[in-house]
Amino acid sequence: MDTRLTPLEKTEKKISIAAEVARLAKMTVPQLRARHQELFCKPARSHHKEFLARQIAWRLQAAAEGGLPEETRQLALAIAREAPLRIRIESAAARQAVESDRTATTRLANNHDNRLPMPGSLLMKQHKGETHVVKVLDNGFDYDGRLFRSLSAVAQEISGTKWNGYLFFGLAKEAAHGRQ
Repeated sequence: MDTRLTPLEKTEKKISIAAEVARLAKMTVPQLRARHQELFCKPARSHHKEFLARQIAWRLQAAAEGGLPEETRQLALAIAREAPLRIRIESAAARQAVESDRTATTRLANNHDNRLPMPGSLLMKQHKGETHVVKVLDNGFDYDGRLFRSLSAVAQEISGTKWNGYLFFGLAKEAAHGRQ
């Protein structure tokens, strides 16, 4: 028996889902919570009307059109767990039955200061009516055709006084106040 839908049936299904989603907007929070209980077989933890409506709409659409493919779900879970890239690649290779002697794994080294933009980026600073442009390099900073090892050295060159380079260029994160 063929379970595929005809184009007309698909259109009717989409219209019925759209109508159901439109009805959700008119429901009260207790009605939405009851509908949530029906669809998810557990009570809703939220009392936020819009959130409940979105959750229910997602469930209705997923039931009608199919949810996410399993590979996509697993990738999303790995990202949510902040799994290292190596583990995600290995698990993907295992799911696809790739021979281990034909795979290579590596770690991505992050020796880049998170406060800085990626190499090749340009930093601009207005100081005393002049615009100063500094290019971020892998091994330092290019300012005015010269190589500097630190942003502080560039800031001192521009201002004539000692500065924290991150503060001077506005790259320092705002410090948390109080005890941690």
